Amino acid sequence: MIAPVLAAAPEDPPGSAPAAAPVSRRSALRAAAATAVTAPVAAYGAGPASAADRGPGLRVMTFNLRYASDTPPHSWAERRPVMRALLRREAPHLLGTQEGLYGQLRDIAADLGPRYDWVGTGRGGGSRDEFVAVFYDIHRLVPVEYDHFWLSATPLLIGSATWGNTVVRMVTWVRFRDLRAGGEFYALNTHLDHAHQYARERSAALITERLAALDPALPRIVTGDFNVAAHRNPVYDAMLGGGTLVDSWDTAARRSAQYGTFHGYRPLVPDGDRVDWILTSPGVRTRRATINTFAEHGRFPSDHLPVQALLDR
Repeated sequence: MIAPVLAAAPEDPPGSAPAAAPVSRRSALRAAAATAVTAPVAAYGAGPASAADRGPGLRVMTFNLRYASDTPPHSWAERRPVMRALLRREAPHLLGTQEGLYGQLRDIAADLGPRYDWVGTGRGGGSRDEFVAVFYDIHRLVPVEYDHFWLSATPLLIGSATWGNTVVRMVTWVRFRDLRAGGEFYALNTHLDHAHQYARERSAALITERLAALDPALPRIVTGDFNVAAHRNPVYDAMLGGGTLVDSWDTAARRSAQYGTFHGYRPLVPDGDRVDWILTSPGVRTRRATINTFAEHGRFPSDHLPVQALLDR
């Protein structure tokens, strides 16, 4: 687990973390990795292992976890077994999460087991406040470098928020080496503001600018809760502008039924708004896209539905 250890506190939407001194972190990680690949844990969206799992396809998931709360009927203690069952069944190679608190992320890491590791820092610095953590299957992916930046006019200032949003927002990105398919790619994970359109638009512009500064030869995979509906907001247009990214849901060869990805523990909405997206470089092929409605005994693991894609780079 590549993350600092301090003390966590739930946020989002109320409150924001105190700012700290400017810090930029980019590190070279893992000089070498084992080349053997163990037997697959599960097939994408299908339970038992299948031939598809042994191929080069990359299973990607974006999931707003809903931060851990002690308040029933949707406390973390009540939701955690459902979350564990879902993640073990789907076994994503790459999982971009939003809203997770440090203790909650440690629980997820424990439930996923030693096959997984994760990268992240709290948006208030260290383990304070919520994370946009990135989990990955260590038998498939090796992080080569990573960094964080804050969605503000001072992106290297931890905990900064300058565009009218009272909740601190940030990005975690990782450059991965793919042990099975070969080559490298960038994964960027974020959570845009829930209340301020101006902050969302400025955030989309900053993310686009930062993506453009990365190695242009490498594919990009962008996961996140963007807090606006796909195709119905300038933020979506900005993220996909210029052909630098495409929406995996739209480009998928096959897709599941569509539901609103934020349900708030209420009945699911067919053909509802997709506020959680997986975006990719145009050259990345999406074999399948899924909005996963998994629940156990009527209980959902989160107030969002996870969005998944099976990708070929």
